[in-house]
Amino acid sequence: MKLYDRPLAASVRTALRDTPVVCLLGPRQSGKTTLARTLEPRYTYITFDDAATLAFAQADPTGFVAALPPRAILDEIQRVPELMSTLKLAVDRDRRPGRFVLTASANLLLLPWLGDSMAGRMEVVQLQPLTAAEQARVPGRFLAALLGGRLKPVVAPTAPEAPLPLAGRIVAGGFPEAVARSPVRARAWHREYLRLLLERDVRDVARVRDTTAVGRLLEMLALRTAQLLNVTNLGNELDLRRETVEHYLTVCERLYLVRRLPPWHRNQTSRLIKSPKVHVVDSGLAATLTGLTASDWSTQRERFGQLLESFVVQQLVAQAGWTDPDLRFWHYRDKDQVEVDLVIARGRQTWGVEVKAALTATPTDGAGLRRLADQCGADYQGGVVLYAGDSAFALGDGRNLAVPLARLWDM
Repeated sequence: MKLYDRPLAASVRTALRDTPVVCLLGPRQSGKTTLARTLEPRYTYITFDDAATLAFAQADPTGFVAALPPRAILDEIQRVPELMSTLKLAVDRDRRPGRFVLTASANLLLLPWLGDSMAGRMEVVQLQPLTAAEQARVPGRFLAALLGGRLKPVVAPTAPEAPLPLAGRIVAGGFPEAVARSPVRARAWHREYLRLLLERDVRDVARVRDTTAVGRLLEMLALRTAQLLNVTNLGNELDLRRETVEHYLTVCERLYLVRRLPPWHRNQTSRLIKSPKVHVVDSGLAATLTGLTASDWSTQRERFGQLLESFVVQQLVAQAGWTDPDLRFWHYRDKDQVEVDLVIARGRQTWGVEVKAALTATPTDGAGLRRLADQCGADYQGGVVLYAGDSAFALGDGRNLAVPLARLWDM
């Protein structure tokens, strides 16, 4: 498998220079272990996927931590919650920076057993699956350009992304093992990935007896990616109680399978819809769950439009990791059905992103951005309509631009 440069590596190295513990969080198979093992100076690698190591750490956490070398990678730490309090005591005795690198395929910040927060001792870095920019081996500076106001109108500087190659990017997703395979083999990999996740990881992070129900929920969410979340309807269709659906949703979030995008609002105004949107994190996984292939682009445009929106959300969330980790992400929708697919906020500064699969864009496509600008007032910094064409041009007053989707991976 090809190795990819991960821009987030710089953030990890920076954290290790002044923090005793750095925790790499992200989906299983997103490249956390590969990144951790490329760090210098070299760290001793220990994985809790090894049964003997896992048994030792569970039976004698104190003895296990005492036997650790000066610098160690502890891989899949979520499998040994018993270690966290012991690691905290060890770090309190020796606060040298860069002692431990932890990796976890479940979001430790959302796990109920993490009683010791390691506050002041541990920095968390979120590693996402490969972005399209990383796959193209370019720096991925689109988000930085948007935030810095450096996107400018330019006529036809970018080759248009043909529909089938664009669809191919969407159904490939971002898991390194999957993107290295043919589409047929990638779908086989996605299916096996989900099977193992349900059989083992779901049991590791939650008390779920019926893991098949979690799998059915994931299939339903893949069909509804980029739509408003309606837990009651999901429960009715799956014949599950609302509380059970909420619990399974939380499990899926902990495992980085789905993302809830909360509604943006400046004030508690009655004109704003308060429901979150739900996105399957990896568009390739969602495509496999829904049976979509690149050749379905022409006949399944609505479903591909939803997948494209989730794909773009994931690209920008991932780029935020090495651009500005303090950014927050929302969606906007009011009772007039005026929407903005993604709202990006830094303090009160706000940007908007609309996504469309068409080869053309018109000023009417910026209606949601203009409504968002009205809500934000002077805090609105600008917005973009990402589309499949080849030119960047102003929409209206110049604060909003139509920008080719390809800029996500060719900047």
